[in-house]
Amino acid sequence: MRNEISAQELKSIIHDMPNMIGYWDRNLRCRFANNVYSQWFDKPPSEIIGLSFQELAGEQLFTLNEPHIRKVLAGEQQRFERTLTKVNGEIGHIIGNYIPDIDDDGTVRGFSILANEVTDLKETAAELQLAACVFDNMSDGVLITDVDGIILSVNPAFTKITGYAATEVVGSPPRILQSNRYSKAFYASVWREIKTKSEWSGEIWNRRKDGTLYLERMSIRMIRNQDDEPIRYISIFNDITELWRNDEKIKHMAFHDALTNLPNRTLLMERLDQRIINYERQRCNLALMFIDLDGFKAINDQFGHKAGDDVLKEVAKRLLAQVRKSDTVARVGGDEFIFILNAPKGKDEITHVVNRIISSLNKPVEIFGEALQIGTSIGISIFPDDGLTSIDLINHADRAMYVAKSAGENNVCFFSSDQMLAQKSAATLSE
Repeated sequence: MRNEISAQELKSIIHDMPNMIGYWDRNLRCRFANNVYSQWFDKPPSEIIGLSFQELAGEQLFTLNEPHIRKVLAGEQQRFERTLTKVNGEIGHIIGNYIPDIDDDGTVRGFSILANEVTDLKETAAELQLAACVFDNMSDGVLITDVDGIILSVNPAFTKITGYAATEVVGSPPRILQSNRYSKAFYASVWREIKTKSEWSGEIWNRRKDGTLYLERMSIRMIRNQDDEPIRYISIFNDITELWRNDEKIKHMAFHDALTNLPNRTLLMERLDQRIINYERQRCNLALMFIDLDGFKAINDQFGHKAGDDVLKEVAKRLLAQVRKSDTVARVGGDEFIFILNAPKGKDEITHVVNRIISSLNKPVEIFGEALQIGTSIGISIFPDDGLTSIDLINHADRAMYVAKSAGENNVCFFSSDQMLAQKSAATLSE
């Protein structure tokens, strides 16, 4: 059995290797070149052998490599990286090795060239470097965990948003961020969706290192390997707390009075309509009180609008003090307020609440060092007896309020059908 490799077999092996392998003598003439040279220089090895290094490489490449050639001919092995342009115009990256061929007496007879093409590796490294740059400079926070939920990596934006440095969280589960606003069932549903759909996205409250809560828009994606097995979970999130606050502020402004911060007519109507809709289910009545201030115009005329605004804010404060959780007080006009008393136990309770309101509003209001006195007129309608719609209830309470006002300050009037008849009679007489 033959164990030795023949020269022809060895030559065949070298020709088939994926790296450029060649030999150059001291006169820089090529004595051997394998097949890979053909891919770079578009010449078969037979045409390369005998060429000088300068003839094959060209003036520019020879000039770049000349310092390494001098050193290898002096007996020093060389290793370097080089970017080359192939004959077909493609750009390639190589790691070159010049290995001196030293005779027994120490004379350098020539040198071997081993050039490994690393173009794919370079491109992959460049892509990885770019990805790392993007990872580090993203404004979104990124958190990467293994399949057991242990944090492997976070980016600088994660630290900026949460306050936790990478060294504080890597190796730990992400539960340190939980806000305790959600049940175990919520988190279980999130992970069920990730496992079935490989991703989840939504808005969730979490907690920073300093204890403050923040709202984030988050997406979690499962990363699988070639065998379709999960290997990583990547969470990308951004802090939308300020957007949420602005949105809530806009909503608040749309449904609240700018001066008193009470619900405005829009929000009042929405709540009133909802109570009426719920009546079939809960069978709860309500009393709607239309409150109009007495003597307010005189204050405005004598002391100015700033004083009038201060009076209205004080009135709102006093009315809120009378409100239960299920009640609503709203400002619906200049000095007009509506108080919705939910589920009163008959007229006696309504009268009791009304008397408290009048007593509260009759206390002097100190403005610019002056103790100003105001009164109030209140009209009341009751659902469902005095109307089945929010418009009817407000209109009927408004009419009752005018009846109360005509009788003098601090009067109260419950709506009755007689007021409707009186109004129709008055309309007929005016015609």
